[in-house]
Amino acid sequence: MNRRIVICLLSIVLCPFSLRAQERQNTSRANQCIDIFTDVMRQVDVNYVDTLNYETLTETAINSMLRKIDPYTVYYPKKKDDDLRMMTTGKYGGIGSIIQQRPLAKGKGERSKAKGSKDSLATYAVNPYEGKPAQRAGILAGDRILSVDGKSTMGLTVSEVSNNLRGEPGTTVVLEIEREGVEKPFKVSIVREDIHLEPVSYYTVLTADTLPEPVAYIAFSEFTEGSAQAFANALDEMYYTRGARKLVIDLRGNGGGIVDEALQIVNLFVDRDQMIVETRGKTARSNNVYRTRSNPRYKDLPIVILVDKNSASASEIVSGALQDLKRAKLIGQRTFGKGLVQNVRPIAYGGHIKVTTSKYYLPSGRCIQAIDYSERQKGHELKRDTAGGILPDIVLNDSSKVDICYSLYINHYFFDYATRYHRLHESIARPEEFEVTDEEIEDFCKFLDERKFKYETETGKFFADMIKMAKHEDIDSATIAQLEAFEPVLTPDFREAIERNKEEVKQMLGSEIVLRYYYQKGQAAFNIRFDKELHRALQEIK
Repeated sequence: MNRRIVICLLSIVLCPFSLRAQERQNTSRANQCIDIFTDVMRQVDVNYVDTLNYETLTETAINSMLRKIDPYTVYYPKKKDDDLRMMTTGKYGGIGSIIQQRPLAKGKGERSKAKGSKDSLATYAVNPYEGKPAQRAGILAGDRILSVDGKSTMGLTVSEVSNNLRGEPGTTVVLEIEREGVEKPFKVSIVREDIHLEPVSYYTVLTADTLPEPVAYIAFSEFTEGSAQAFANALDEMYYTRGARKLVIDLRGNGGGIVDEALQIVNLFVDRDQMIVETRGKTARSNNVYRTRSNPRYKDLPIVILVDKNSASASEIVSGALQDLKRAKLIGQRTFGKGLVQNVRPIAYGGHIKVTTSKYYLPSGRCIQAIDYSERQKGHELKRDTAGGILPDIVLNDSSKVDICYSLYINHYFFDYATRYHRLHESIARPEEFEVTDEEIEDFCKFLDERKFKYETETGKFFADMIKMAKHEDIDSATIAQLEAFEPVLTPDFREAIERNKEEVKQMLGSEIVLRYYYQKGQAAFNIRFDKELHRALQEIK
């Protein structure tokens, strides 16, 4: 017995020394690798035939190394301070508009075939935010941006154009714009501002004969500084002023953000000093237990949370903790499974690194990141109970499908028609009442004819490739003729396809049109009328 005690005591005493020895070994290996990299750079510097851009080489090497670890450990050189500030605060200096690149149209809508070349891509304003500088200056969705401060956008990536649009608040940027229906390009001067995107993208009180009590609905888009207060303000207004007595929180597409904002939101609904999430990592400072700090304001408010495969990180903390603590019912699809914690650390020459330091664990003890990221990179099939993320109480199938609507959307035909519609119609009904008519669907079909739209199904593309391959292989001509005779069956008439999917076409076209007149909040008000997952949530919250 005494011998066992001595062995246990020796283990306790020697354990710290063993850990420190391991740390010294790891440090030594890291220093060796750094020496190798430095020596390679020095040899290239001295001997390579041409002059090199060492900043670009170093940034490429760092980024390649970090991608081998996980997608969330990221290097930010000083020149990307704006990106870092946007990530942590939701603020940036700019004009307040989403831009997009797409193939440059030829003639009347014949798309460029050089889709892989950035020189064939044109840059468009697709979503000016209401009340932001771009919108106030008159920029419209569908405007093509020809140049920024005299520098052509052709040949630039969307990231490069975006960087040119951003800058210090108070400075002026000049855009050269081409607009449908306007004969010549024109210039617009815009004063950059500190852009802060609203974390509560939309909220309203839902009432209906089928609902016994008014239901508060909050679409929450990101966990940035002050987002929890914005959430609380919206809920207070709907509860105390508008009589809402139940709550639906929409976290679909919310990629997360600051953990403290998530804690504050959970604290609205659960008791003080309740453990919400725990982090466990390599170092002592990475191990933390996060608890609620105050008494709840809405302890008994019934809650349903909508989640999907793009709900991640802080969204999973809120939904997972409220599920564990029996305070909310979850509806939708399994969440993304981003249970890794990042901290931003300063590094040499004004840069920063956002590095993964620990993992999240919920009140039940389950880890959001239930499987190592490397397994996902390898494309391994994940089992239902080990796939990570949060499994909803009611799982709904992803309703997205590849059909005529998908083809029209990815080829920008909804967008382009809405641009023309806005030019020809001064106003439309309120989002809650606006509807696309059958006559407008017929006009849309004529528009597609003008643009020489050809509906190609993925099956049809595969079949065409199969015929090409058959012609190259030793397949007899009679068989090839039979295949070619069958090919038209897989090339459906787009009008028939639109008729089969008319209600969905009306919704997607109407959503794009409403955005032109009522911006993001109006589009949300229009879309919730057709939101099947929200309607299911309302059934469950009765």
